[in-house]
Amino acid sequence: MLSRRLLIGAFSATLALGSAPAAMAQDIYIPLISKGFQHQFWQAVKSGADQAAAEFGVRITFEGPDNETMVDRQIDMLAAALANNPSAIGFAALDSQAAIPLLQQAADAGIPVIAFDSGVESDIPATTATTDNVAAAALAADKMAELIGGAGKVAVVAHDQTSRTGIDRRDGFLNQIEANYPDIEVVSVQYGAGDQLQSTEVAKAILTANPDLVGMFGTNEGSAIGIVNAIREMATEGVTIIGYDSGKAQTDAIREGLMAGAITQNPVGIGYETVKAAVAAMNGEELPAIIDTGFYYYDQSNIDDAEIQAVLYD
Repeated sequence: MLSRRLLIGAFSATLALGSAPAAMAQDIYIPLISKGFQHQFWQAVKSGADQAAAEFGVRITFEGPDNETMVDRQIDMLAAALANNPSAIGFAALDSQAAIPLLQQAADAGIPVIAFDSGVESDIPATTATTDNVAAAALAADKMAELIGGAGKVAVVAHDQTSRTGIDRRDGFLNQIEANYPDIEVVSVQYGAGDQLQSTEVAKAILTANPDLVGMFGTNEGSAIGIVNAIREMATEGVTIIGYDSGKAQTDAIREGLMAGAITQNPVGIGYETVKAAVAAMNGEELPAIIDTGFYYYDQSNIDDAEIQAVLYD
């Protein structure tokens, strides 16, 4: 495997040779680097990207590290993709700052950067196709408050504290509780790396330390399923669970009544809008800073509605 130094060196050498002339549509290459493939969410994003690629007549690749803790591996993938002198690139950052030097090199070379799902702390991307995660998590907090009667102890199992999604979902929930629900106490915020097994152990530790807990919020698919697993394994009753995203394990838990409900994004829309924006940026079109792809709250009452089914994935 090439080292990161060699990959970045190859990218820099490619830039030194200059960009190739504008290609025909069928030669337009847009790599998308995701956070990983440990959740079905990313397969749904890929599906949307594939739809847009077919519609706009461009070639895409879609890859990511094995799990969402592998920041260095994601940077290697980004460097390798950029070394191929793409027409544009889509990037979902595991760490909102770590990739900025490479993305700056891409921007300096005239390669449009489209952030998706999780942005970077920079104005380098032409746009970011994403969910308003702060607002979505605030809605999760409102639903939690409603379900627990506006009082009691709750906890959060978050997927990370380095990506924009991890930060925004955590803070969106916490700030909404703090601002509007004085009788709800958040007793613990822990991180499970978006991994079901790790999140299960984290959730079990929270439950053990807080036997009077009445609610738990999981900030992505792996976090939410970790909570569900912990509740099942410990045979805990009386804890309201709010999740994020979907996937069969989560939708099954909602249908069974073990989980109260969850926020769903529009993953197919995120993938589609990323490729669509990349093509627009290549054509010199103006893009908004954020492309809001929307979110919904779903539970037993609306999980089978057509509007909700359109944005869920197995």
